[in-house]
Amino acid sequence: MANTSTITDTMLTTVRSRGTLMGGTMRSGASVIRTLGRATFEEITEKADAEQLELMKEQIVQVNEQDKMVGPISKKNAHIYDGVLHRAFSVFVFNSRNELLIQKRACEKITFPGFWANTCCSHPLFIKGELEDGVGVKRAAIRKLEHELGIPASTFSVDDLAYVSTVMYKASSDANWTEYEMDHILFARAELSLDKVNLNEVEQVEWVARKDLPALLGSSVRKLSPWFHLIGTNLLPCWWDDLDAVLEKDNTDHQIYDYR
Repeated sequence: MANTSTITDTMLTTVRSRGTLMGGTMRSGASVIRTLGRATFEEITEKADAEQLELMKEQIVQVNEQDKMVGPISKKNAHIYDGVLHRAFSVFVFNSRNELLIQKRACEKITFPGFWANTCCSHPLFIKGELEDGVGVKRAAIRKLEHELGIPASTFSVDDLAYVSTVMYKASSDANWTEYEMDHILFARAELSLDKVNLNEVEQVEWVARKDLPALLGSSVRKLSPWFHLIGTNLLPCWWDDLDAVLEKDNTDHQIYDYR
């Protein structure tokens, strides 16, 4: 079995290399390769967890490369096969010791089951309250922190979540599922009780110190989600080193880091 660091590095290379496939011939060739091994939706989901499968019906937000809303799209259609670019968020919650809460995704998850990721990763829904620029993503994050980790919605207000940046990336979970996301990065700090974790979403949680980040990223034991590895390698260290300032207010520079 290949070690985890090799798998992760391959995923990361795939994410980064997609931005170079600009020619029609190269895109066509890549598409043919990616088609191999694909199954029908019914075959893919034959043994899928019923609760996770129901969540694939949710309507999320399709966007363009400038993060402008295109319209609603189901989670299924946003993630199946090559994926469709859609809005997402990644929350990084730190405690008073500046340790980061990470989670191991449950084996029931349809994409990247059993992979370690940041505190919470999900999508704003195509509903009133979660479509507003900036604020909508924060409301969605508060909703999902409660759904996944059992953190009461009253723990955070939208002002407690600091917008840090936006990352655009594309990474395949397997031949049938792809994450293609405009990922809004949010930071927060809180002391949390984690005794109501939703085991259908999260298998395990852990607090990680800044000094342990390099070992985590280079681990041959843990599988890391490609977005967490990407952010953790390229952006997280400098943000973490200046954590108090990052948490103080929203970043007004809405630069999009394109790692496709």
